[in-house]
Amino acid sequence: MDSAEAMNLPKVVLHDHLDGGLRPATVLELAAQRGRPVPAQTPEDLATWFFESADSGSLARYLDAFTETIALMQDADSLRRVAREFVVDMATDGVIYAEARWAPQQHLTGGLSAAEAVEAVQVGLVDGMESASLSGTTIIARQILCLMRHLDVPEDVVDLAVNHAPGVVGVDVAGPEDGFPLAPFTNALTRVQAAGIHLTVHAGEAAGPESILDALNHGAERLGHGVRIIEDRDESGWGPTAQQVLSNQVPLEVCPTSNTQTGICRKVAEHPLSTLWSTGFNITVSCDNRLMSRTTTSREISLVSQALCWNRDDALAAQRNALQAAFCSQDDKQSLVPLLV
Repeated sequence: MDSAEAMNLPKVVLHDHLDGGLRPATVLELAAQRGRPVPAQTPEDLATWFFESADSGSLARYLDAFTETIALMQDADSLRRVAREFVVDMATDGVIYAEARWAPQQHLTGGLSAAEAVEAVQVGLVDGMESASLSGTTIIARQILCLMRHLDVPEDVVDLAVNHAPGVVGVDVAGPEDGFPLAPFTNALTRVQAAGIHLTVHAGEAAGPESILDALNHGAERLGHGVRIIEDRDESGWGPTAQQVLSNQVPLEVCPTSNTQTGICRKVAEHPLSTLWSTGFNITVSCDNRLMSRTTTSREISLVSQALCWNRDDALAAQRNALQAAFCSQDDKQSLVPLLV
């Protein structure tokens, strides 16, 4: 499947960070409004700077690039704008459903409360959906609220998620994975599950199967990346954690280009997803961070299609996997099913 075919494919996005998908031109404009210096002066050069900064082979260094974008998203106007453009750009790329994940606690230095920040993002998402609808494009966009492994656990995460449903559909644990187990989050994640809130966890990206098991033991319904489950295998076959993920069809939110940047593989053709897909693991495909990876969902689908020799039916099967795994309501899912043909 080439780029044009991938563009025409209706797509479902489960793993895309709001602060990792800003338009380069928007970064320049927001920085100019705030008098903040930027590392490049044109959208093209800035896009290159972000990509090269993130293309390090290390998740920790990859995450450093977010300092630039998060600093520009500290007020309601910027959050609304970035969220609106998130939806418009997704719709332009042929995405019919997208979950925007972000961490409200990283966007409060401008004086917003966490609730005000969540509300600003929701207004932006709604504006984007309305704009897409006016142009004849169908897209549903929802929020996932992130907890950050390296930061204090915010006490209001459950209230934020419950009080802002159905716009907020789930909670994630993100940030540096290696060396940051989930034990400090046990109480918060127990409350998340008790409240009936969906949970996904970044695991199996910068750490191996032990991190994936930690996520599963804390109630993760999906795994952000999850591809280092490939390490739970030897000459006798798949290990117990891999068997659990496989038998329960736990969705893997695979982000191929991002994975090459953080050292999981050197190129998409060498990505573990080839083995995982052929074995029957539940694979979905997303971008992670479109700005840092200089990519789109269509490009990721095209790259995976070439690596796995996917035809349109294969690619559609992955989109159906993703829609089934989406955290939105059943009504939302049913409204989108007829588009995945």
